[in-house]
Amino acid sequence: MAKVKMTKGKYNHLLACSDSNGVIAAAAADQRGSLQKAIAKARGENGTATSQDLSNFKTSVTKILTQHSSAILMDPEYGMEAIKARQPGSGVLVSYEKTGYDANVKGRLPDLLSNWSVKRIVELGGNGVKILLYYNAFDDSAVNDIKHAFIERVGAECAANDIPFFLEPLAYDDNVGPESSFAFAKVKPKYVTAYMQEFSKPRYGVDILKVEVPVNIKHVAGTRAFNGEQAYTIAEAQDHFRAAGAAAAKPFIYLSAGVTDEIFRETLEIAAQAGTQFSGVLCGRATWQDAIPSYATKGVAALEEWLLDRGITNVKALNAVLAKGAKPWWDFYGGKANIEVVDQVIS
Repeated sequence: MAKVKMTKGKYNHLLACSDSNGVIAAAAADQRGSLQKAIAKARGENGTATSQDLSNFKTSVTKILTQHSSAILMDPEYGMEAIKARQPGSGVLVSYEKTGYDANVKGRLPDLLSNWSVKRIVELGGNGVKILLYYNAFDDSAVNDIKHAFIERVGAECAANDIPFFLEPLAYDDNVGPESSFAFAKVKPKYVTAYMQEFSKPRYGVDILKVEVPVNIKHVAGTRAFNGEQAYTIAEAQDHFRAAGAAAAKPFIYLSAGVTDEIFRETLEIAAQAGTQFSGVLCGRATWQDAIPSYATKGVAALEEWLLDRGITNVKALNAVLAKGAKPWWDFYGGKANIEVVDQVIS
């Protein structure tokens, strides 16, 4: 394999987000609208949640979980105090997109935070820039052309500032049905594989793909999570993991997508059994979502008590799965020795 060139900034930032084995074992707490709604709901009928609630929650999650996480994914809207609270040696990934999408506009088009730039994320001390993109490879070409150009711009901005670009594509098809549905579970492998192939192309400048697993484990017969409606067997699920992984030409990590920590660990075990070359995780709600009622009803002290107990237990259990199944991100390039670190930005 020919040597792979990587700029010094991107290389060092990726090291900062990885553990000593080159695995990205990152926590995530960049949820905004969904977290605010969850806190409000936990406070009962007519419950509310403020911006300060979001800041408090994110700060406690970051302070405690980065004791055992290689990085934290955070938004700059409500997470500034949280970023300051992370433990030494833990990297920080920063969300650059606006939360959600305009449901009145066809195609779930992305948008950036108006008062942020990649340069400002670097100045904040970020080690990576994250963009979430709803993507249907089989959508109207005019819609996807807009999304492709959008990602090209962000990739170029990251290259100019020598910081890694983490892209989080989320598969959907409004003509099939909700992403949680059985109908979508049956086609999900095709959609995930397609976007992993598309955004591996050099033109986008993506460094790490932050992807969904290519199956809905609740529809995998024979798993502990199985809900009785079969879309795939375990063997078929493993085939889907292998096919999606083979489509990637960039290192990739898995997101937890809001499932429970037990279900996420089982999913990763299937990925590992399939021999998938994933390089870690970005795990958010699976780790801390059960703590929301504690914070909503009893405050910060109760939240931190939960995190120090169950939260850290969840992270350690997840790290144990990663230790067995995840591969260093540099292995995707043939190992550390096969990466040539250069000073200049590569066009």
